Amino acid sequence: MVFKKMLSAFGVGGPSVDTVLTNPNTRPGLTLDGQVNLVGGDAEAAIEQVVIGLVTRVEVEGHDTEYAGTMEFHRMVVSGPLQLAPKQQLSIPFELPVPWETPITDVYGQRLHGMTMGLRTELAIARAVDKSDLDQVAVHPLPVHERILEAFQRLGFRFKHADLERGHIRGVQQTLPFYQEIEFFASPQYASTIREVELTFVTSQRGVEVILECDKRGGFLSAGHDAFGRFQVSHTDVDRVDWAQVVDGWLRETTSRYGSLRSQYGASHGHGHSRGHGMGGMVAGAALGIAGGMVAGEMIEDAFEGDFGDFGGEE
Repeated sequence: MVFKKMLSAFGVGGPSVDTVLTNPNTRPGLTLDGQVNLVGGDAEAAIEQVVIGLVTRVEVEGHDTEYAGTMEFHRMVVSGPLQLAPKQQLSIPFELPVPWETPITDVYGQRLHGMTMGLRTELAIARAVDKSDLDQVAVHPLPVHERILEAFQRLGFRFKHADLERGHIRGVQQTLPFYQEIEFFASPQYASTIREVELTFVTSQRGVEVILECDKRGGFLSAGHDAFGRFQVSHTDVDRVDWAQVVDGWLRETTSRYGSLRSQYGASHGHGHSRGHGMGGMVAGAALGIAGGMVAGEMIEDAFEGDFGDFGGEE
């Protein structure tokens, strides 16, 4: 499948760029292959560099505020300085490694509601403003992710929403400046103890660290609160276990040991999160404006010019 979007020329008579992905579907740890096709304009152009980068929408919590911005989290230079003659056609092939921690955007061919992902191509032209283009990308789960998501479904959990939160989870080896939260409504069999569950995967070449945040219901004499659990799985476990049984065990362990985890993670209160406490005290505060290129208000959907439909449906 070739995903192709023709772009209008940059400015009047300037060079134009058309990035063609061999396949816009990929998985964490794999690659995105394609080529950047340049066409010269009316005059010779000095191109300083051609860069591609993966961009997505990330939620940022500030002082009592929350906003979404576009973040580029992985980039690669595909060409250094070059001269592009008038009307010259030039094709530059590329193979972009997809980081292991790249968030999942699509499950069973459906876009997860709340997720966006794109490949941005930037053409830096001497004495001109950088020009860029955005192509839609779909990141599918690895087998171990798939089994865990299937297990939640088999246990009766209903998918609610997914998003990316800026920051780091304390005690977890993260390479990206954000983490994904996949939210579920609790199934009837857990409804007496859990309202919702947020699932986070932090993936590496070796395996996946699974972080669960359960929004626990209050009892007759106790208030509701968030309970956290962390579990390690290997990619080789995929076909070795009954995942519904494993996930059920995780949920029971997480909700029954809140006391010890509270001191371990310092589950915070008053975090000012619009959906509860987010990851609470597990998230080490991330200073805004560090590397990553956040642009508040530059909504990625606008950049995609309506190419995105949100699938997965809101409940």
